[in-house]
Amino acid sequence: MFKCIPIFKGCNRQVEFVDKRHCSLPQVPEEILRYSRTLEELFLDANHIRDLPKNFFRLNRLRKLGLSDNEIGRLPPDIQNFENLVELDVSRNDIPDIPDDIKHLQSLQVADFSSNPIPKLPSGFSQLKNLTVLGLNDMSLTTLPADFGSLTQLESLELRENLLKHLPETISQLTKLKRLDLGDNEIEDLPPYLGYLPNLHELWLDHNQLQRLPPELGLLTKLTYLDVSENRLEELPNEIGGMVSLTDLDLAQNLLETLPDGISKLSRLTILKLDQNRLQRLNETLGNCENMQELILTENFLSELPASIGNMTKLSNLNVDRNALEYLPLEIGQCSNLGVLSLRDNKLKKLPPELGNCTVLHVLDVSGNQLLYLPYSLVNLQLKAVWLSENQSQPLLTFQPDTDAETGEQVLSCYLLPQQEYQPITPARDLESDSEPYEEREPSRTVVKFSEEVTQEKDTPFVRQNTPHPKDLKAKAQKLKVERSRHEENANLVTLPEE
Repeated sequence: MFKCIPIFKGCNRQVEFVDKRHCSLPQVPEEILRYSRTLEELFLDANHIRDLPKNFFRLNRLRKLGLSDNEIGRLPPDIQNFENLVELDVSRNDIPDIPDDIKHLQSLQVADFSSNPIPKLPSGFSQLKNLTVLGLNDMSLTTLPADFGSLTQLESLELRENLLKHLPETISQLTKLKRLDLGDNEIEDLPPYLGYLPNLHELWLDHNQLQRLPPELGLLTKLTYLDVSENRLEELPNEIGGMVSLTDLDLAQNLLETLPDGISKLSRLTILKLDQNRLQRLNETLGNCENMQELILTENFLSELPASIGNMTKLSNLNVDRNALEYLPLEIGQCSNLGVLSLRDNKLKKLPPELGNCTVLHVLDVSGNQLLYLPYSLVNLQLKAVWLSENQSQPLLTFQPDTDAETGEQVLSCYLLPQQEYQPITPARDLESDSEPYEEREPSRTVVKFSEEVTQEKDTPFVRQNTPHPKDLKAKAQKLKVERSRHEENANLVTLPEE
C-alpha cells in the first residue's frame, strides 16, 4: 500500500523518511530541502517529475533514493554528492546517459537504471565496487565495459532486453553472482567462461540467437534454474548432466531433435519444458528424473513415450499435445500423482486400462485423436473434466458401458465416441425441428456418470474457449443413437465413487 506523508511548513521534527510516491507531483517539493541534515530515505517514485534542481543534491545524507516511473530527462553530475547513497532507483525515466561522476558513489549497493534509453555505461561505472544488485534491463546497451568484472560483489545482474551480442571475458570474475538475466538480447555464441561462476543459481538466456551451449555450463553445480527457450539450439552438450542442482529447465521453442543421455543425471529436476522443438523420440533414461512434476512436450514429432515414464511417480502434469502418439505405454499407470494429462491432437486409437491406476487424475484431454472408446477403469477416478472434442461445451459427459467387439472387454462410450475428424458446424437453422437435448431424449439409456458432474452453469477451474454449443452435434448424436440402442436397453445405472 502506497502512502503519502505530508510535509508541514514550520515543522522542526528531524525527519529521516519521506514517502511521496503516487502523489502526481510535477516537481520535487521544495519543503523536502528542510530536512537536508536528517533525511535518509526519500521515495518520489511514480510522479511526473522532469527535472532535478541543483539544491536537490544537498540532501547528502540520503541512503535510499527512489525516482522510478517519472519523466526525468537528465541525471546531472551532481549525483556524486550522494556519497552515502546505498540504494538508487531511477528506472523507467527518459535518462539518455549515466554521468561518469556516478563512480563517486562508493557506498552504492543496489542500483536500477532499467528502462532508460542509455546506449552505454560510463567508463567509471566499474568503480562501483560495492554493488551487489544491478538492474540494466530494457536499455539500448550494445556492449559492456571490458573491466565490468571489477564489480566483484555483484550477486544479481539483470541485462534483459538489450542489444548485447557478446559478453566481456572479465564477467568470469563475478564469482559471487547468484542470478544472471541475459534474456532477450542478440547473443549468438555463449562464452565458455560463463561456466566459471561457481555460485550461480539462476541463468536466463531466453530469446537470443544461441545455436549451441558450451560444455563448460556443466560446471554450474549450484544452478537451480536455466531458461534457454526461444533460441536456435539444435543439440545440447552431454555435460548438462553436471548441473546436479537443477530443478527447472526450459528448452521450449528451439530446434532440438534429440536429448543427451546426460539429462538423465538431473535427479532433482522437477520442471522440464520441451514444447515446440523437433523431438522424434525421448531417451529411456529420462525416467531417471524421478522428481519430475511437470513435463511439457507439446508440438514435437513424438510417436511414443518411453516406458520409463512410469518411474516419474511425482509427475502431476504431462502435456503431449500436437504430436504423433499412436499409443501410451502401460507404465503410465504408475504415475500415481498424475493430475492433468493432455494428449490433444495425436493419433491415439485406445488408452491403456492402467490409466485407471492414476487415482488423482482429474483432467483428461484426448480431443483430436482416433479413440473408439475409453477404458472402463476410468470409473475408479474422480474426474472433473474429460475432453473428447473441440465441439464439447461441458467438461464432463455422460458415459455408457459398452463392449469392445475385438477383445470382449468392457469399455466406456458416449455420443462423442468413436472420435471423428473435426467437421464444420451444421447451421442452426437445419436443427430447429429437433430442439430437445440429446441425452434428455433417452431416459432409458444406461449411463456411467462421474461423481460430481459439472453442469453448464456450475463454475469449473477448467476453461474452454471458442467452443460450439452441443446442439450442433445433434445430427451425429442421432445417428449414433440408432447404432447403439441394442446394447443399452437393460443395463443398470453406474455412478463413479464419491470422494
